[in-house]
Amino acid sequence: MAEKSDFSKVENYTNRELSWLLFNKRVLSEARDKQLPLFERLKFLSITASNLDEFFMVRVASLKDMVNAGYTKKDIAGLTPNEQLIEVNKATHELVEQQYVTYNRSLFPQFAANGLRLVAKHEDLTKEEAAYIDQYFEDNVYPVLTPMAVDSSRPFPLIRNKSLNIGALVKKKNGEGELEFATVQVPSVLSRIIPMPTTEGKAVILLEEVIERNVHKLFLNYDIVCAYPFRIMRNADLSIEEEEAEDLLQEIEKQLKKRQWGQAIRLEVEAGMDERLLKIIQDELHIGKEDIYPINGPLDLTFLMKMYGLDGFEHLKEQSYSKPQQVPELPEEANVFAKIREGDILMYHPYQTFEPVVRFIRQAAVDPDVLAIKQTLYRVSGNSPIIAALEQAAENGKQVSVLVELKARFDEENNIVWAKKLEKAGCHVIYGLVGLKTHSKITLVVRREENGIRRYVHLGTGNYNDSTAKLYTDLGLLTCSETIGEDATAVFNMLSGYSEPRSWNRLSVAPLWLKDRFLYLIEREKKHALQGRPAHIIAKMNSLCDKSIIEALYEASAAGVKIELIIRGICCLKVGVPGVSENISVRSIVGNYLEHARIFYFENDGKPEYYCASADWMPRNLDRRVEIMFPIEKPALQEKVQYILDCQLRDTVKAHILQPNGTYERVDKRGKEIYNSQLGFCEEAKRMVDTKEKVADKRVFIPKRHQGE
Repeated sequence: MAEKSDFSKVENYTNRELSWLLFNKRVLSEARDKQLPLFERLKFLSITASNLDEFFMVRVASLKDMVNAGYTKKDIAGLTPNEQLIEVNKATHELVEQQYVTYNRSLFPQFAANGLRLVAKHEDLTKEEAAYIDQYFEDNVYPVLTPMAVDSSRPFPLIRNKSLNIGALVKKKNGEGELEFATVQVPSVLSRIIPMPTTEGKAVILLEEVIERNVHKLFLNYDIVCAYPFRIMRNADLSIEEEEAEDLLQEIEKQLKKRQWGQAIRLEVEAGMDERLLKIIQDELHIGKEDIYPINGPLDLTFLMKMYGLDGFEHLKEQSYSKPQQVPELPEEANVFAKIREGDILMYHPYQTFEPVVRFIRQAAVDPDVLAIKQTLYRVSGNSPIIAALEQAAENGKQVSVLVELKARFDEENNIVWAKKLEKAGCHVIYGLVGLKTHSKITLVVRREENGIRRYVHLGTGNYNDSTAKLYTDLGLLTCSETIGEDATAVFNMLSGYSEPRSWNRLSVAPLWLKDRFLYLIEREKKHALQGRPAHIIAKMNSLCDKSIIEALYEASAAGVKIELIIRGICCLKVGVPGVSENISVRSIVGNYLEHARIFYFENDGKPEYYCASADWMPRNLDRRVEIMFPIEKPALQEKVQYILDCQLRDTVKAHILQPNGTYERVDKRGKEIYNSQLGFCEEAKRMVDTKEKVADKRVFIPKRHQGE
């Protein structure tokens, strides 16, 4: 067993940002997977592009802020912010190159073969197509454009964050004067994919090519020397002095306006851009050479998600995944409260529909016996039925308290709208806690019944967002447990006032108690292992980068605890380090659905304990957010959770295994069952509805072959 000091050595940890880039590379591997239908591969490539945008706007921006401020503190892996930036830049350039190799060599050539002609360059248009496109420009595009020239009286324009632009060098037609810079923004209000008439299949061209072809019409007194598209990324990380802000809502609204004009941190340009044009853009935006990305193909690959939505290509999409199934315990006509009183209900989204959660709140809104509804909202959908139900509840005279987290990144604007709407309806709206984000997912319904007041609670691992609940895998528990009800009341009292309970019955809450609880549970497994008792940890989450948790896992591994981690994204832990992590395995599952559930299993000397949570093992979740972990205590529900973990651990199709050298490799399928856990869960949810098969107390989501094992 290694010395205790070995567990904290920097060489035993991976940098967070580099680990995230490895995750995006795993997403890219789905785009490169020839077993997947073409349009599914387009979707995954689009996701890698949107992921990278957010990574730059937040994580890279934060590193640049640290470097600019002279901050030299080293990270978990012993790298300074400047050293991290150097490594991140190198890895990102490699990733972008792989993105475009995938697009140009693997995907684009297949378009025509499948009846889709994407005209990559406007010079490739046929005579008929060119005439159509020029007329389309005159009728639909030209009236929307705002061409901007730069000269002594007109300064370099403000270029919006993430906007696609055409930059040009122009010269007066009389030949006098020097080259001048001009630009026009590709308007986001118009569709980027322009369909063209064709006799067979579909033909499309991108909007920027249409504008570039007709750019001379925007600068009539000039000759166009050259024109190329470019795109910039800006620092979008909000810095809010909450202690100083008199009104948090107003302060965030003010900061949101600045997001469009933050420091430029990345410049994408078409490969081969005229050096004179590039230098003007680079100098005006104060962009370093290392932050310039010459692109061999269309800029901003997120347009591929729009391509995915084109009609007529259903045969090129994945058809194996079924739509969300009904929850057998909650038929559509059932009274949710009556069903919860029969016993706890555990739902697994999106395999099972999120509709019962919406129905829970809708029924509470109109039930004359419901006195109060309390809920936390972190991210909700654009046309949220939950918001509508809360408004109706307030209008019906119920006490409605809603914590709307205004600091939910990139949902701030959306949440401000909802907060104002809820207040207008008569709800009591809380804007989170100073210095903390409220990331917990909890709803409390207080109902008057024959035997007195009863509290109904929903706890989840994911957001109250009916849209993302169709794409993200999450668990949700409906219960009327008295002890959990008491804890739920204490949570909302803590959020709305300053009432911190001395102790909790069943829930563990961050930032004050949850990390200690996790460390205690890991330590307990270590002690069992040292005493020769059964000791085993299985933990599923999005990210792992908390050093104290990793150290505890290293200690437990060295003591002989078997540790199986299922981590979709960032993992700063290393496997296979002699005497440190030889008993730890890490797998990442990247598939059709985004793995979002947080599940924790502790063997506990043959008396296993199961937990679900809103928190990952990250400092931000454990130290700077309000998070909730809740136990799964009913044996039938524990079997369901165990089944979920078992299936993910035997996945050989979508799983990538972390190697001792820090890379991830797909499972070697030789001699193994070919098994896709996400497809398996789809089939199981459907089977449960089709057969109405029930065992034990009618609440088990496991196939017959797993019962009694």
